[in-house]
Amino acid sequence: MGRSELNFNLEVQGMKAVCPLGEVIGAKMIAENKIPVISCEGGCFRGEIARMAAHLVGKQEPFMRGCHGEMFTAPTSAMTDWAKKAEKVVVIDGCFMKCHGRVMINIIGKENMIQFDALRIYNKGNKYTDIMLYDEVSEEERKQLAQQVADKVLSELST
Repeated sequence: MGRSELNFNLEVQGMKAVCPLGEVIGAKMIAENKIPVISCEGGCFRGEIARMAAHLVGKQEPFMRGCHGEMFTAPTSAMTDWAKKAEKVVVIDGCFMKCHGRVMINIIGKENMIQFDALRIYNKGNKYTDIMLYDEVSEEERKQLAQQVADKVLSELST
């Protein structure tokens, strides 16, 4: 397996529009001082567990689910402004690649980002190391794993 520590830039095509719902929610979350929660949403099992866990965390006070797509690609949006103004941002990555955290550091910096590797939380004994497709694991087991990740994240955030 190749390894690279080469830094690189991605060019994102700009657009004139922002998400109308993102503008309303971003402004509301700033006013309510909510903490954004974003996650990996990769196409594999790992991303699915991170996504499900982020939804569970985002339902708890003082957290709220944020849109990483808008945060990553719309630098002047209210959603991005929320991430920049929040006292902290919770990032639940799906695995050791920590893709979302690596991008988010460039948007908000390291100081107020709290990053979790979901795979490290639930993959004791390496049972899930070689699973790619989310439906290779039953829905009930996926829900249990996501709850395990959410519980760990909330526990660490409360200390």
